[in-house]
Amino acid sequence: MSRPEPTTDDPLTPLELERWTAWKHASDAVLERVRREVRTATGLSNADFGVLTIVADAEGPVRQQRLCDETGWTQSRASNHLSRMERRELVEREVVPGGVLIHLTEEGRTLLGRARPVHAAAVRRHLLDELDDDAHAAIARLAGALG
Repeated sequence: MSRPEPTTDDPLTPLELERWTAWKHASDAVLERVRREVRTATGLSNADFGVLTIVADAEGPVRQQRLCDETGWTQSRASNHLSRMERRELVEREVVPGGVLIHLTEEGRTLLGRARPVHAAAVRRHLLDELDDDAHAAIARLAGALG
């Protein structure tokens, strides 16, 4: 006799919980190691690194709304974080008709330039170099299915 499919009200089965826990622990561990190395080397938080990367990759100022769209942040969270980044002279904001533009400062550009190689090395060390080609293919399939 087969077991009925769980409903959305059912708690996770032991196997489901084991899979969820494994996923969470592995992803949290890798992300934390990468974040820690970037922060130790540059003082940039993960959020700082993300903002600087988005603006630098745009090759020009970015609207605050775009930053919210790309990070999933609310306007309030973005505004608060950008205020902290402005105080540290990493970004400048410019009020324009219809919104706010975010510009990188020289300090922001310099720190991002220091952070990117640290980030790349940490990603390689804590994720990419740890897995074989089959595991990377499985991750790509998983990311495609979930994304």
